[in-house]
Amino acid sequence: MHTFKFKYIALSTLLSLGLMLGCSGDKSSETKTESPTEEANPAEGGLELTTAQMKTVGIEIGSIEDRNLDAVVKANGQLEVPPQNKADVSILSGGIITRINVLEGQQVRKGQVLATINNQDLIKIQQDYLSSKNSFTYVQAEYERQKQLKDAGAGTGKSFQSAEATYNAEKSKLMAYESQLSQLGVSPSSIAKGKIISQFPVISPINGTVGQITANTGAFVQPGTSIMEVVDNSKIHCDLTVFEKDLMAVKIGQKVSFQLTNQGNQVITGKINGINKSFQNETKGVIVHAVIDNATKKNLIPGMYVTALISTGSQMTPSLPVEAIVRSGGKQYIFIVSDDNKDSKTGTFRFVKAEVKAGVLELGYIQVTPLEELPKNTKVVTKGAFYLESKGAGGAEEE
Repeated sequence: MHTFKFKYIALSTLLSLGLMLGCSGDKSSETKTESPTEEANPAEGGLELTTAQMKTVGIEIGSIEDRNLDAVVKANGQLEVPPQNKADVSILSGGIITRINVLEGQQVRKGQVLATINNQDLIKIQQDYLSSKNSFTYVQAEYERQKQLKDAGAGTGKSFQSAEATYNAEKSKLMAYESQLSQLGVSPSSIAKGKIISQFPVISPINGTVGQITANTGAFVQPGTSIMEVVDNSKIHCDLTVFEKDLMAVKIGQKVSFQLTNQGNQVITGKINGINKSFQNETKGVIVHAVIDNATKKNLIPGMYVTALISTGSQMTPSLPVEAIVRSGGKQYIFIVSDDNKDSKTGTFRFVKAEVKAGVLELGYIQVTPLEELPKNTKVVTKGAFYLESKGAGGAEEE
């Protein structure tokens, strides 16, 4: 009986020791697997550089200082041209296109022949014009004769009035034919000399660049149909949408910095020259017009999307040099000096990233607003932040 109890206690003791050793082994294994992970991200622990290393790579340290930068209103929009600088080339009389003289993207001048239309009805108009012109010659002579008789007191007033009415009617009819021919691009004087034509030219209404051509040679086009467009980009401007909360700060004459969204963020400048007085649909936004400086030299095209900063006045704002900000993962960061980790003996500095929101850019300085409040007199990297960013990214990849 005593022997059985002793064996039972010994077996229980061995099982307890086994469980304790197993648990101890698991904890050791967990510790070994977690220790590399804690050192894998150098951005969290910071980057360390000595004073000599900082001098070699050109890293400079300073503070976030208040500078007199312009306050801005951010707005989005797109490039447009005024209605008078964009023309749809239409035809007044239907016909078959016999020739197209231009290509898309070609520069043209006002009055240049863009295409030629064959229209058989044009022959009848010319015949009617010649007939009207001959009739008018006879009516004009009769009118002059009756006028002379009246002045001499030899004619009757009734005959003169009849001749005058016929004269005015024929004159109006003749002028209508001449206007119709002129609108079709046909010279009435050449028709008067007996030069009958069956084709009329399509004339460019403005100077500019040929846009999309919507018709082909040999196609029949109806009256009023647009066969191409001509755009004059010399007067291109920007239409920006400013919302109600910012509208009171926007005024005519204010400077604007544009950033072309899909053109490598190219920056251009201009100024506000017009503000609409009505909201756009239900957006509670007002269209603000801005002219562009040296627009003809920018190779701009209507329809390009832009992001704009409208300068509404100057104010003291916290700022840093542009090279102090780095971008990573769609966010903006600066590097701050962790004073707690500074080694006074070796001159080693520890740098930690801090996310910020960037604002207006002017004369090499940019407005910065840290997303988390920084201690007063915090030192930050003012030059060489890109080196720290690349070093931190390289260290993370190696780990």
